[in-house]
Amino acid sequence: MPFSGLVWKGPERAARILMEVEVVRTRITLACTECKNRNYNTTKDKKTHPDRMEIKKYCRFCRTHTLHKETK
Repeated sequence: MPFSGLVWKGPERAARILMEVEVVRTRITLACTECKNRNYNTTKDKKTHPDRMEIKKYCRFCRTHTLHKETK
């Protein structure tokens, strides 16, 4: 019987596939628009969000919820 090359590897293969998907996400830094402090580090998917992110989050320096924008 000739070897077809297809062998089921089990959960190891599923874990490797999940790890490859996470590589697509890039790390970004969010800065407060009021005090300009860089408060948050997060990741985003460039395919679904090609533009710069803007999120309203809590700034511990301003002590209020302010708009945070993605920085370089």
